[in-house]
This record gives sequence, C-alpha cells and structure tokens, in this order.
Amino acid sequence: MAASSAKRRHKVRRRADMSLLGGIRPPIAVLSALLLSLAGITALGFGRAGEESVPKAVMTSQQHFAEDGAVAMRASIDESAADLARTAGLFNAGDPAQPDAVVDKIGSVYQKWVGTAVVEISSGRMLAARGENVPVAAIDTAKLSEKDGLSPRMVRLANGETRLLSLELLSWKGQPQQLLIASSSLRFPGISLGKFRSIAVIDSTGRILSSDGIPESEQVVTEYQRTGIERSKKQLTAFAKVAAKRADEHPLKANDPGEGGYLGVSGSLRGGISQGDRAIAGYAALSGPEAGKGTVATSLGLTVVAMVDVAEDPTRVTDPLFGLLAAGALLLIGALAVGVLLGTVQRPLLRLFLESRRLTRDDLTRPVRVPRHGEAARIGEALERLRRQLLGERSDADEAGAGTPGGRNTARPGRRGRIGARALLAVSGILLLVWSAPMLLLLNRADATAVVPEQITNDQRERTDTLSDRVRRSLNEGHADLVSVAGLLGARTSPEDMTKVLDRTRTDHTRYRSLYVRAADGKILAQSGESPRLPEDKKGDSKDGRPFADPITVLNDSGTEPVIASYAELPGRDGSTVIGEFRIDFINSLLKRPGLGEIRVVDAERRVLGGNSGYLAFEDLPSARLEELAAGTSQKTGISARAGGVVYRDGSGVQVAGAAPFVGGGAAKSLNWMVVSWQPAAGLAIPEYNLQNRTVLAGLLGITAAAACLGWLHIVVVRPLREVAKQAEALADGDRRTVLYPRHHDEVGAIARSLELLRQQVLEQRKRDSAGATAPAAAPVRAPAGRN
Repeated sequence: MAASSAKRRHKVRRRADMSLLGGIRPPIAVLSALLLSLAGITALGFGRAGEESVPKAVMTSQQHFAEDGAVAMRASIDESAADLARTAGLFNAGDPAQPDAVVDKIGSVYQKWVGTAVVEISSGRMLAARGENVPVAAIDTAKLSEKDGLSPRMVRLANGETRLLSLELLSWKGQPQQLLIASSSLRFPGISLGKFRSIAVIDSTGRILSSDGIPESEQVVTEYQRTGIERSKKQLTAFAKVAAKRADEHPLKANDPGEGGYLGVSGSLRGGISQGDRAIAGYAALSGPEAGKGTVATSLGLTVVAMVDVAEDPTRVTDPLFGLLAAGALLLIGALAVGVLLGTVQRPLLRLFLESRRLTRDDLTRPVRVPRHGEAARIGEALERLRRQLLGERSDADEAGAGTPGGRNTARPGRRGRIGARALLAVSGILLLVWSAPMLLLLNRADATAVVPEQITNDQRERTDTLSDRVRRSLNEGHADLVSVAGLLGARTSPEDMTKVLDRTRTDHTRYRSLYVRAADGKILAQSGESPRLPEDKKGDSKDGRPFADPITVLNDSGTEPVIASYAELPGRDGSTVIGEFRIDFINSLLKRPGLGEIRVVDAERRVLGGNSGYLAFEDLPSARLEELAAGTSQKTGISARAGGVVYRDGSGVQVAGAAPFVGGGAAKSLNWMVVSWQPAAGLAIPEYNLQNRTVLAGLLGITAAAACLGWLHIVVVRPLREVAKQAEALADGDRRTVLYPRHHDEVGAIARSLELLRQQVLEQRKRDSAGATAPAAAPVRAPAGRN
C-alpha cells in the first residue's frame, strides 16, 4: 500500500511539473494587450474623426440624390412604356380606329410625350403625327419582327439632343399593321435641384444625353458667370466619364458594405476646387425595383450624375490632442489596474503554488509564507497548519477525537484577510470604469456643438420636394389610366368586356386594389380586385352621378387605413364612372428612400395618411415643431407654396427636417397633401458626431475588455480558488476523507493537487503512528479477506 501511495504521489507530482495552460497569466496578459491596443486606437483614431473638409454625410447625400434621380428616371421610362403598351392593347381589343383618333386620344390623356406618330409598316407611310417631329427614319421597319425589334431605342437628333422612342403595334383584322411611335426627351420628371446643382443622364460611354441645372452661356450677363458655366460643364463631363466606368461594376463590388438601400451601382465623387468651392457628385445607374429584375429602362444602360458645389471649411479638422490625452490616461489607469491584479492576485497565487509544491516534496523545514489577505491567506494558513501536522503536531480534530462525524472539526482558527480576490477584481474593474464611463456617457457630446452642414439641410428639403412630386405624379398617372380606360368603355361595351379591360388594367398597374364601373344610381356594373369601399351614403347622392366632388379624394377620415379613390366619367353612359381605389402600400413604397429618415404623407389637416415606417392612419405628426414646419410650408409664397427645411435643437438632440407640399397641376392638385421628412443628425457622418461615436466606441471597447478579461479571471481562477480555500481549511481542520480534485490544469489546480498529496501524506502518517502505537500491545491479527 505504501508503494501504491508513493506511485500516486509521483504521478501527481509529474502532472504538477507539466507546463501550465491557462491559469491566471493569460487573462491578465490579454487585458494588458487589449488596453495597449485600445490606447493606440484612441491616439490614432480620434484625429481622423473629422479630417475631411467636406463631411462624408454631404458626399453620401449626393449619392442618395443621384439615386432619387435614377429612380425617377427609371419609373418615368417604365411608366411611359407601360402606358403606351396598354393603350395600344386597348385599341387593338376594340374596333379599328383612325390614326388621327389614336394620336389625339393619347395626347389628350397623357402629356408625357413630345411627339407621337402612326406609321404604316408595309409602306412606311406616315398616317398621323402630333407634336414634335418623330425621327421615323431611324426605325428600320423590316427588323420589327426580330427579337427585341420593338424595344425602346435612343436616337440623337441633329441639334445634339437625344430622344427615346417607344414602339407598339396596332393590329386589326383585315387592315394593314401599323406602328405607334412615341418620342420623349430624357428629362428628369419632378426633380428639385435647388440652387447651384446640376444633374445629367449619361449613356454607357459617359456621353451626356441630357442635363439640367447649368444655364447656357447666352443666358448669363457677365464674363465671370460664363467662366463658371464652362468650368461646371467641364467638371460634369469629367464626372460623367468616371461614373460611366464605375457603373460597369457589379453592385456587390461597387457599393460599400452596410450602405444598402439601392439595388444598383451608386456612389459619390470628389472633383476640383475653385475659390473655396469643392465640386462633388453622386452617381447611380438605373436599376430595377427588385433585385435581379430588369425593366425597359434598365436595358438602356443609363446612369444619373448629380453635381453640386460645396464650400470647403479647412478649419473643420478634429484636434488630435484629445486622443493623445485619452490614450495617456488609459495607459496610466490600465497600468494601475493591471498592477493591482499582478500584485494582489497573481503574485500571491504563484507563491502559494510554489509553497504547496515544496511541501509535497517533504521540504518541511521552513514555515509557509502566508499572503496577507483573501483566499490566498486562508490557503497559506491551511498549508502552514498541514506542515506542522506533518512534523508531528496533532490537529484540533485529532485532539478532540470524534468531535464531529469523521473526526472533522468545523472550527476555522487562524487569521483571514477580509479583502478577497473578488473585491480585488472589483477594484480593477472600477479603475477601468473610471476611464470608460466618461468616454461612454460624458465626453464629446455633439448635440450642443454639432454644426450641420447647410448642404445637408438643402438636400433634405430638395429630396423631400422630389418625393412629394413623385407621389403627386403617381396619383395623376393613376387618374390618367382611369381616363384612358373610360374612353374605351363605350355605350355598347358589355359588363363582361368591361371586366376584361379592368382586369388587364389592374394587372398592368399594381397601384390599384380595386377597379369597378359604377352607374349613376350606384349599381356596380363591372368589378376587378377587392370589394369596393365606397361608403353607402356616397352612392347616388350627386345629381350628375359623380361619386365624389374631386377627381381624387380620401373616402374615410378614420380607421386603420385611408381609402384613396379616383374616378373618370364614361362618355355616353349617362353619368357612369370608372373608379379606382389605390393601394396604400403602393404609396408607401414610393416613400422608401434611404437617407431621409422618417417620411410621412399628410393631408390638408396634417393628418398622417402614409409613411415609410410604422404609423397610425390619421394620427398627428409626432412633434409640435413638425406641425409648425408643415403649417408654415403650406403657406403660399408668391404663386404657390414652397418646400422648406430646418434644423431643430432641443433636449432630445439635433434633428434635420423638411416639408414639401404638392405643387403642380393634375388631378392630385386639389388634395393639398404634403410630404414631411425628418431624421436625427446623430445618424449623419459629420465631424462632431463622428467624434462622439468614436468616443462612445472607445468607452464600449474599454468596458468590454474589462468585463471579458475580469470575467474570465473570475470564472477560471477566483471561483475555483474560493472552493480550494474552503477545502484547504477543512483539510487542516481534520477532514481527511474528502478527496480534492482540480478543476483546471493551472495554478489553482496545481494547489488542489498538492493539497491532495498532503492529505494522503497525513493519512499515511496517521496510519504509521497508529501501527507504532498498537504493535507492542497485541499480536498482529490477520485482516478478513477483501478488507483493507
């Protein structure tokens, strides 16, 4: 048995001599490395928070502006193509029509084309034409039957302008096939440019097809203005070349990660500087409304470029002194915290580890050096007591006999330090918190000092105005569709044919939730889509059969969803009308533009009808300041009301807001609606908020490093150390039966293994003492079989 015990001791000693993995050293070393890295990041990173004289927020805003132009251009081209195709289909479904009647009907319903024409395909003879001369010679009628023969095409005129030609076939049984041609300019519909901004659409080679915002030389008076115009034209041409090259990139490679919001290729460019003004531009290639889905417009390879001059401020560069001071403070506080861990936790633990190994090697001559406080002091006292017991001193349990079961005495003699390892970890954590908490909560707060660039406010106003015009045009387009449908539903059209026309219209245009034909007495003659929501009290009230007074209106003033409807009268049917109810989701989808924050469509009473995020129908705007902005913007200045933008500062922070009423003609004019947008300046990449964000990030990193490393130290070292302290005291008090198992192969585990060896030595010593005491008194008795 003695040989077996010696073998076990040798095995445990050999494991104790193995190199330690983990333990107390790695957490402290990692904490030191993290604090050094954070100090370096702090010293180097804060100086770069505002080193750009043109803030990144302004650059990103130009990118979003170009994206708005691309969305408007794509929607306009696709809508025109769809309208022409649907109109041709409706004509083809009815009786043969005269060419003059076709172009007159198109011109009376839609005012989007600069020229229309009908050509006989077989002979090439012009049958009818309206508006600007259509470049018919650019169309090879012999290739119309080929694949993509009817696809839209761009034609450059002799004066340098570009026209987009849309083609559709007119076919009736027994008559020669005809070609319907509509010519449109590549002008931007409803883009609010503001001052000093220009916008252009370019082809895949970088050639400018159409531009707006830069006046012609003959429109200015002074030579200085002409020089500025020439410079702007050259800069726009240079931007166009670069944008065309970048538009060839794949969207996943071209867009920066995390920007999102636009499915196509987009970005911003920095140009030259003239008299303190830096030319910057945004570009965006036309992209479909859904990922991977092309449209008529996207097949043309067009790109939008928006350019503006921004005043540079070379003084808007962050002073790096704050970063240096913060890094120095972190080094000082971090060194103190690490010093506390090294001097009060690591060093006593390593000393105990060496002392415990010395005792297991039977070196009992020197007393154990007991640490001053905490669990280390408790373990050191227990080791000293065990040393004395191995030298022949009896423990309290041995003197008391069987005072407790198993000879264990629950008394805990000896001194103990009141400050444990957990308290020391807390002290280190508090030291690190002294640096991290002010960085996280107090320093570099930007709300009081943030300077929002004027260009950001201008862009918020102009983009909101563009969005307002887009919503208005979409409603006008919906009403124009109804007028077109009503013109084709004659007095002899059967309800079945009416239903087919309504189904086709609702399929071609997803803006409607319901389409139906209503007689003057309120009877529904044909219907497509969901059930009509026209209230019963509006049926048959008007003497002329009109369902409501204005061409477009909101049918309800409460509920979970506004019901927006439009109507058009059917000629020759005694007051019958075709009514279309719009999907509110369609209007909300128009508002989903990045970089504008929260967006709401409100009516004349400033009740919310739609938005790009969560809202309640018919609720008020969320703040009194937005109400004041909407009320002030709705006031006419001159001929009509104008869009407005403002920066608010209050206790909740800095906010940029814009409001734009419906301005322009069409059926939606009578609605008097408005689009309001707002966003917190904290989300913009301007120097003050960049500095604040980096300060908060530094504080978070400091807290994370402290929590991770100190938590690691607590789990791996402190908690097992407290358990070992309890076991060591119990062993010194006389508990010889409890086997000590190490949790980890580290310093604490090595101390636990040494205590186990000491327990075995104490047991062997007791057996030897017992055997020596009983041997002279009686003859040896043979133990029963199977018993130790």
